[in-house]
Amino acid sequence: MDLIELFFIALGAAVIVYYGVRLLLFSRMLFPKRWFPLSTSFFTSMGEWAVVTGASEGIGRAYAFALAEQGMNVVIMSRTKATLDQVAKEIGHTTGQRVKVIVTDFMKDAFSEIEVQLRGLNIGVLVNNVGMLPSFIPSKFLECAQLDQTITKVINCNVKTMAKMCRIILPGMENRGKGVILNISSGIASIPFPLYTLYAASKVFVERFSQSLQAEYNDKGIIIQAVAPFGVSTRMADYQTTNIVTLSPEDFVKSSLLYLRAGDKTYGSVCHIVLGWLLQSIPLKILYAESMLLSLQDYVKKKAQKASVSPSTATLKKCRNR
Repeated sequence: MDLIELFFIALGAAVIVYYGVRLLLFSRMLFPKRWFPLSTSFFTSMGEWAVVTGASEGIGRAYAFALAEQGMNVVIMSRTKATLDQVAKEIGHTTGQRVKVIVTDFMKDAFSEIEVQLRGLNIGVLVNNVGMLPSFIPSKFLECAQLDQTITKVINCNVKTMAKMCRIILPGMENRGKGVILNISSGIASIPFPLYTLYAASKVFVERFSQSLQAEYNDKGIIIQAVAPFGVSTRMADYQTTNIVTLSPEDFVKSSLLYLRAGDKTYGSVCHIVLGWLLQSIPLKILYAESMLLSLQDYVKKKAQKASVSPSTATLKKCRNR
């Protein structure tokens, strides 16, 4: 047997081992309870309080309920006091846990006030959920209405708020040597995504920031994870009908918490993990074809028209819940 034969045999064996390991790692995602178990007291062992931004509805509201059901008191934050008060009442009535309401507009620099209101709380979990789309209808960068203002708003809401909230809460976790930070990203940040350019790019920041922060503070006993869902039936997704791909906020949150120990990034559910793999497997030339982009745009427009939502009223000018 000559050297060339040996080389190709070794190369083939290496490829088999490589894909075998990847298949094993992927198979773990199918059974998160077995591979990434959490004790019943896990969340309460992190601290007494959980803080959730954008908690008045959608994914944020679902996280607030789920963490309260785990025995944590929760701080819920958003812009609308009436809605927050109602959510607080429902959480207290359902779980018996304490709820603190902080009314704030993340488009404004209110972080000093937030820090004052959180002072003295033993915060074990932070969920950075608040975020915004530049426009409900996907569009090219230069076609976005009021582009200069929109750039500032997206960066302030999706990027600055997350970093500032981590700056406020992370020191206490470091001092205690434990804590959990979940930063909500998006599945479309898995690849450069035309028509969602600004939004997807802001979510790439969320992922890289989270992953780098986890590397910095992993040895401090702190879990920092980017959560990147695809379809979830929320205001941002025009409350699409739930199915195997589009999950309710409650089902998604319940699933995503099972993957808390699965690494510094998770898609949060089996179906979204498969979607992420498929999206990264499709050649970009196909995804970037003009016909494909126009089809995506038309699909969203039709859904908006069906829901009697015009592009002008669907544009998200403020930080919204997911």
